[in-house]
Amino acid sequence: MEAAQKGDRQAYETLLTEVATLVRSFVGKRLRQSGSVEDVVQETLISVHQHRHTYDPRRSFSRWMYAIAYHRLIDFVRKQRRNSQREVSQGKGLEQVIDETTHDHSRGGLVHLLYQALSRLSNRQRDVVRMLKLDELSVKEISDQTGMSVSLVKVTAHRGYKNLRKLLERQSR
Repeated sequence: MEAAQKGDRQAYETLLTEVATLVRSFVGKRLRQSGSVEDVVQETLISVHQHRHTYDPRRSFSRWMYAIAYHRLIDFVRKQRRNSQREVSQGKGLEQVIDETTHDHSRGGLVHLLYQALSRLSNRQRDVVRMLKLDELSVKEISDQTGMSVSLVKVTAHRGYKNLRKLLERQSR
């Protein structure tokens, strides 16, 4: 790290490769979601890069690096916990309503019913649902494009899904 701090590109490349290997092992032993290990490794590498100027060569590099890895792991776990607490089952999901509706209508009829239900949403709800589900934009991207806050995009989407669910249930009777 000391050589990397002095501008040695080769030393920095080697350092990041070795850090990735060490962190992958460290995180892999502590995280059950194997697919998420790489996310934590990448976050750790970004933090190492952003904070490399804070490393003091008189101190242990591994302690410094593992402290960063530990904090990125904790951040990841906290984020997962927050996200799982926000996910609430709301009875029938939109997908379930659509599946039930396909028993009564042909595929083409289902598409027509879906577009009919979408047309009954407010412009804002219709646009947010379209951007999320059809254009596959993230909530942040929609926020940036529309000027709505991230929270408002989420609330609008939730209300749009709820209204779609009701409209499709009515249409399938």
